[in-house]
Amino acid sequence: MSTSEALPMREASVTVAQLEEEGDIAADFLEGLLDIADLDGDLALDVRSGRAYVSVESEGADAVASLSEPETVQALQELTRLAVQAKTGRFSRLILDVGGSRDARQVELARLVDRAIERLDDGASQASLPPMSSYERKLVHDIVAERGLVSESYGTAADRHTVIRRA
Repeated sequence: MSTSEALPMREASVTVAQLEEEGDIAADFLEGLLDIADLDGDLALDVRSGRAYVSVESEGADAVASLSEPETVQALQELTRLAVQAKTGRFSRLILDVGGSRDARQVELARLVDRAIERLDDGASQASLPPMSSYERKLVHDIVAERGLVSESYGTAADRHTVIRRA
């Protein structure tokens, strides 16, 4: 058994070629969904930080607006990951963005972190954020580190959340 076979599927190393394959499979799946929904959208593929990124973009702001709500993007991302896993046999950590929804969510998370920092400035010893996905928690950890504080995740499954403290 190789080292990567001994690790859980999500921890095994994934090559850039495999991530590009994930992006291609995801794009095919999403093109099919867009066709079914009769929506126009262009797909952009990228590989960064050990993940495949797929963006659905449109020149007409309303074309993909119905799909860009955070809960919808999360559901589409999970469906797309399952489609990729069905084809590759590997767990996928693919990230989906629809109409700039990820950038908008990152701005919201930065505001959430700033409000938490205000609670610390007002004397709180720590500030807890609401439960969120692992990707969102990673973004929060990055934002918190940029602001010179520390953060940790606590809880399990749907209750997993981030707690922020002074360094």
